[in-house]
Amino acid sequence: MISLYGIKNCDTIKKARKWLESNGIDYRFHDYRSDGLERAQLESWAAELGWEALLNKRGTTWRTQPDSVKNSIDEASAISLMLQQPAMIKRPLLDTGTARHLGFKDADYATWLQG
Repeated sequence: MISLYGIKNCDTIKKARKWLESNGIDYRFHDYRSDGLERAQLESWAAELGWEALLNKRGTTWRTQPDSVKNSIDEASAISLMLQQPAMIKRPLLDTGTARHLGFKDADYATWLQG
């Protein structure tokens, strides 16, 4: 089963969900805020995708962090921050069952899901 991870009110999540639905792709949506997130899963994603790629530094949540946090960020502190504030996880995260992918672009989803 394909899983899409993110936050339901995120515009990029809405675009990804619309694409999946309009292409008839069955998926499960997992909202970090309402469904939670386990440390082990986040650590697994960080190992596969890289914690730097997983940490959303473009969002408001990151920008509001003190400089002391931003300047000393490493994998352990990034994972802790993302668990405390899931909005700091890059969205969407698409899990096809065999691979995980970050972000949304129509062409990428077509390649990953329609082969």
